[in-house]
Amino acid sequence: MSLTDKVVVVTGGSRGLGKEMVLAFAAAGADVVIASRKLDDCVALADEVKNTHGRRALPVACNVSDWAQCDALVETVYAEFGRVDVLVNNAGLSPLYPSLDQVSEALFDKVIGVNLKGPFRLSSLIGTRMAADGGGSIINISSIEAVRPAPFALPYAAAKAGLNTLTAGLAQSFGPAVRVNTIQCGAFATDIAKAWPDEMRAQISSLNAQHRVGEPHEIVGAALFFATEASAFCTGATLALDGGWR
Repeated sequence: MSLTDKVVVVTGGSRGLGKEMVLAFAAAGADVVIASRKLDDCVALADEVKNTHGRRALPVACNVSDWAQCDALVETVYAEFGRVDVLVNNAGLSPLYPSLDQVSEALFDKVIGVNLKGPFRLSSLIGTRMAADGGGSIINISSIEAVRPAPFALPYAAAKAGLNTLTAGLAQSFGPAVRVNTIQCGAFATDIAKAWPDEMRAQISSLNAQHRVGEPHEIVGAALFFATEASAFCTGATLALDGGWR
């Protein structure tokens, strides 16, 4: 599961699941690009990577819902490193709304932009270069909402379902050199979970076979599998990482 001297780009990489993956990739020997909307958080994590693992870490401010910012991120990364070996489309958001008829066009567009539009643009640009350069791996971070949509997250669920479809299509488009796979996450105890009331956490926990929510570090094994040659014959796949959701 080595990533020695590989270059890994992680969007939404400054906190939560993204931060855990960044640190794991660096520990496995990779240089990392930490992309997120808040540059200060990216810089802080980049310093941690350098001090703890001695790897190069490039912090980049990027809102992936913006086509031009995606393009700029790609150009910045290739100017700095000359290549990308692994792209992790992790950035995501799902704002709450009072009711379906109160979903504004701006909210809908924002959710689709971050969760689907950005991954499409980044994968298209980087995947094309990966294929020309001899190969690589793209990992899309999806959600159980893609197949078990809840009424309070329908735009998000639709975007993640689109991301799952994107995985299948990109695997065919960029094969055989580039592998494209999805990690479909259940509930994880990231920053958003801090606002969950105890009864909500208990209800969510009751919906899977392990009767709990995932801890952020528990995404690392799946991420390393798809990022490395351990998954050399795996592409177009969706791995459920949800504790056995019912």
